[in-house]
Amino acid sequence: MEIEIKRIPQQQMAYIHTKGSYVQIPGTLGKVVGWLMTQDVEIQIPVYGMYYNNPMEVSEEELDWEVGAAFVGELVGEGDIQIKKVPEHQVVSTIFKGPYGDAASVYMDLVEYAQKEGYQIVGPVLESYLNSPDDVPESELLTEVQFPVVKG
Repeated sequence: MEIEIKRIPQQQMAYIHTKGSYVQIPGTLGKVVGWLMTQDVEIQIPVYGMYYNNPMEVSEEELDWEVGAAFVGELVGEGDIQIKKVPEHQVVSTIFKGPYGDAASVYMDLVEYAQKEGYQIVGPVLESYLNSPDDVPESELLTEVQFPVVKG
C-alpha cells in the first residue's frame, strides 16, 4: 500500500449531511448527483463520503456523515442539498482496493504514517469512490481514503 501526503486544490461541493444508517448512502448520493445533473455545472468525479464519527462507538441512528460531489460553476443549495467551498489543504492519502465497507481497514495506517512524518490529523476521514459497483466487481472497487493534515 502506497501512502502519501498531497495537496488537494480548492473545490466546491454539493452535499447532503445527515445522520443514520449507512444503508442510506447510495440513495442520498444519487439524490445529490441527480440534482447536479439538472444544473448547468461540470460535475467533478469522483463522488465522496465524509464520516464524522465511528460506527464502533455510536449507534446506527447516531452515525453522522455526508455524501456529495465536487463541481465547477455557481450554485445555491436547494432543500437538503447544501453547497460549500473547501479551501486548498493537505491530506494523508492511500488507495484501497476492495469492498467499500472494508476501506476503514487502512485508517490506522494513515494515522500512523502521518504521525511518523510529523503531521497531525485535523478533520474527519473522506473516502472518494473512484469507480462504481455498477461497473466492476466488489473486489475491484477503488476508494481513495484521505485525512486532512497539518505539519505538527
